Amino acid sequence: MDNFSFYDPVKIIFGRGAIGKIGAETALYGRRALFVYGQGSIRKNGVYRAVTRSLKAAGVSVTEHGGARPNPVLSHAREGIRTARLKKCDVVVAVGGGSAIDEAKAIAAGVEYRGDVWDLFTKKSGIRASLPLIAASTLPASGSEMNSGFVLLNEETRQKFVTESDASFPKTSILDPETTAGLPREQTAYGAADALAHLLEAYITAASPDARVVDELVEGLARSVIVSTRRILKDPSDYGARSAMMWAAALAANGIGVCGYKGGIFLGHAIEHSLSAIYNLAHGAGLAIVMPACFKYQLKRTGPGRLAGFGNRVLGVKGRNEKETAELAIARLERFFSSSGAPTRLAHAGIPAGAIPELAENAGGLINLWGIDCGRAEVEKILRLAA
Repeated sequence: MDNFSFYDPVKIIFGRGAIGKIGAETALYGRRALFVYGQGSIRKNGVYRAVTRSLKAAGVSVTEHGGARPNPVLSHAREGIRTARLKKCDVVVAVGGGSAIDEAKAIAAGVEYRGDVWDLFTKKSGIRASLPLIAASTLPASGSEMNSGFVLLNEETRQKFVTESDASFPKTSILDPETTAGLPREQTAYGAADALAHLLEAYITAASPDARVVDELVEGLARSVIVSTRRILKDPSDYGARSAMMWAAALAANGIGVCGYKGGIFLGHAIEHSLSAIYNLAHGAGLAIVMPACFKYQLKRTGPGRLAGFGNRVLGVKGRNEKETAELAIARLERFFSSSGAPTRLAHAGIPAGAIPELAENAGGLINLWGIDCGRAEVEKILRLAA
């Protein structure tokens, strides 16, 4: 295994009815909360009422900042920063999927930064302080509830960048599987793709010859995501499957799944950000399109070993040799995405093949920022595999 440092200070409160504890947890850090949430689904499923009631009972005043988009945008985050400053908020509460939590992280950091919050994404400035954040995830997918990273889309430049800081870990995250009971089928599918991408990108590309303990973690979590997703799609009321999916998604992106790996890269994420930046595609949907294509590219670049191991130990496929096993693994993964309701081709998402050069050029910004060795011509090849 390669050397690593691991740090995750997030307190997790997990289980049925956990959402009711959000007020007491928030009151530990502040009394004036900016309440960040998405497009309004929490008003329909009872979560909004449970959260506001809990905050009120704990003596926390609330300023609402709803309307976070599925791809959280810079303009809305700036508005949240202005509101938080005006109302003298001393804590941020985020309830929803990864987009709401990501925007809340940007607001929490932006309030404490004297410049423009976009500076924190372009490496013009680091994050030195942040308002405390309490998160409640209602969509198992991004893992933002248990990590320090967050994404924002600059609508003007069409750049979807990511940043992170130890100051941006949530203080407490509430994981109540019952809050996911009403998720539409497509969001379940997109969440599974997101979690699997977090697990598999570093796993497939790692250059570590002996990191079996990490491999076991990744493979076990990947199996759990796949099995749980199938159970949820068959029976949306399956609490056990929703519980497993919620915890697996959080663990998939909290950093433990890359500890000990050397050279793992998240090329699929970098390319997907161009799809969601330009076409406003759900992140998980874009990953379902890009990931199989990236793995086909990786198969040619570094050989079948890692892909074959994944196919054999997670998907239960075995060909006549490693190369065939790897090819079967990619096909089986793509079939899982498709059967779950996610798109697996650019055309499925209404993205024409003629857009590939523009997508590749846009992806180059993040690829360069992350230091990934993949030129524009190679990105175009990957996107053509997904056309």
